[in-house]
Amino acid sequence: MAESGASQFSPLYPDDMKLFDKIDTIVKRIYRGSEAIADKSVRDQLHAWEAAGYGHLPVCMAKTQYSFSTDPNLRGAPVDHVVPVREVRLAAGAGFIVAICGEIMTMPGLPKAPSSEKIFLNEQGQIEGLF
Repeated sequence: MAESGASQFSPLYPDDMKLFDKIDTIVKRIYRGSEAIADKSVRDQLHAWEAAGYGHLPVCMAKTQYSFSTDPNLRGAPVDHVVPVREVRLAAGAGFIVAICGEIMTMPGLPKAPSSEKIFLNEQGQIEGLF
């Protein structure tokens, strides 16, 4: 209970669980889906990362924010839907695996020198460097 100061945190899955099983656990226990599905190439990539020592990493799911499903038109919290994993990405430095689900666009990375480094106030107190 929050008022008692005692934490009720409990991990959703153990670190040593297989990566695809972690994804499937998230789909079933959080998104109330029936299963996660993925092509052989996605599963092979996950197996390769496990073999390379990344199997202990947690999984981050990237999907539409409008629904527990991957269908943005199926709003809310539907049950027994299938979640297709179309791609996986390793964020080794950050320490997690990203499962790209459904048809979403992800944001591109930032350039080495962000545009904000060229923005400044001139002697008249006006902003310069905006494009």
